[in-house]
Amino acid sequence: MHYKTKGTCSTAIDLEIENGIITECKFTGGCRGNTVGLAAAVVGQNAEEIMNRLRGIPCRGATSCPDQLSHAIEECLAKQA
Repeated sequence: MHYKTKGTCSTAIDLEIENGIITECKFTGGCRGNTVGLAAAVVGQNAEEIMNRLRGIPCRGATSCPDQLSHAIEECLAKQA
């Protein structure tokens, strides 16, 4: 799934979830070290747990790359339901 981020330096997140587990995560743009590290940390993890952990983390405003990832996960899970 391709998710367009809102309010962050990154512009999009490509995300795949299979059987509730994040199997692919890639950010477009953003701070490379942070986005690559975040993506590597979430692959193989339970999507709902990650969504709940990352929701609401602020950066330069009311959102952040981790918060936007939580929204992407939510949208991806909703499409699978």
